Amino acid sequence: MKNKPPSGPVRILAINPGSTSTKVAIYEDENPVFLKNIKHSASELEKFKKVADQLNFRKEIILKLLDDGDISLDSIGVVMGRGGLLKPIESGVYKVNDLMIHDLRHSPLGEHASNLGGLIAHDIARSLPHAEAYIANPVVVDELDELARYAGHPFFQRKSIFHALNQKAVAREHAKSIMKSYEDLNLIVAHLGGGITVGAHRKGRVVDVNQGLDGEGPFSPERSGTLPAGDLARLCFSGDFNLGDIMKIITGKGGLVAYAGTNSAYELEVRASRGDDKARILLEAMAYQVAKEIGAMSAVLKGEIDGILITGGLANSKWFVNLIIERVHKIAPTHVYPGEDEMRALAFNGLRIIRGETQAREYR
Repeated sequence: MKNKPPSGPVRILAINPGSTSTKVAIYEDENPVFLKNIKHSASELEKFKKVADQLNFRKEIILKLLDDGDISLDSIGVVMGRGGLLKPIESGVYKVNDLMIHDLRHSPLGEHASNLGGLIAHDIARSLPHAEAYIANPVVVDELDELARYAGHPFFQRKSIFHALNQKAVAREHAKSIMKSYEDLNLIVAHLGGGITVGAHRKGRVVDVNQGLDGEGPFSPERSGTLPAGDLARLCFSGDFNLGDIMKIITGKGGLVAYAGTNSAYELEVRASRGDDKARILLEAMAYQVAKEIGAMSAVLKGEIDGILITGGLANSKWFVNLIIERVHKIAPTHVYPGEDEMRALAFNGLRIIRGETQAREYR
């Protein structure tokens, strides 16, 4: 870290770029003192050929927002950016270095708005007198056991792409709440959002997890999850679809979107409560698949499980969560952590750096 700010608490600036928004937060210790969600119109973003080209545009908006909010930049000691589609790495907090900047600009897994997180964090931090830039637990965190990598044919290998930031933060929060160390627990964490990932956390490492980005695990509001391989192959060669069409079927236009024309589980729950049997059975099927994935992860952990944690936006629905719990409650105690507070998770990891609870890793 650079020299500590001359007086007062060290503040953490957290930056989370999305496809049409940029979330910004300032934390003092564990307390948020500034929270903003900047919306970007399609007309503002369409002028940029590549996502990385939006760097200066988004950075200047953030700096103006902080200036308008009378936020002293001198008080910021850590700038946390949402991690992007980097090479597979172990979990932890990573200082932004030249190689990371290169890979965020030219991602091996493709363009995504989250790639801007580390880039913006680095650009802002280098202009501040006391700040360093970091990312934490990007979606490419890879701690899979060797056995978990086998997909069934040498042409393929299972990959670890999941909601690592929220899963890890919730797991640590739960461990703290029961006065134990995350590294001493075996947990199953189910993140229920636009995509759904279920991870087996063994003593601080996610040794298996479904690849929720493009085709594995439960179907979700926007993703098809695991599809019948033979039927998918025949669809690919039917002549009716190109590669782009197939990828949209897998991610973006799959799941609830494909079945019901909406990605809103809440809307379907309301319809189900009014007697819409199709809406009800769709949500029951999604919950069924989540429970089945939790059961699979219990086998990974050999039945030695200290808790099942259910988190993400869909965890706000008690009815939907109960559909899952009724199938898995005999496996282990279940705990619900609704929502996905990525800003808090980023700040939490920055605070661990400030307090010396963890050392920043080097991206190689």
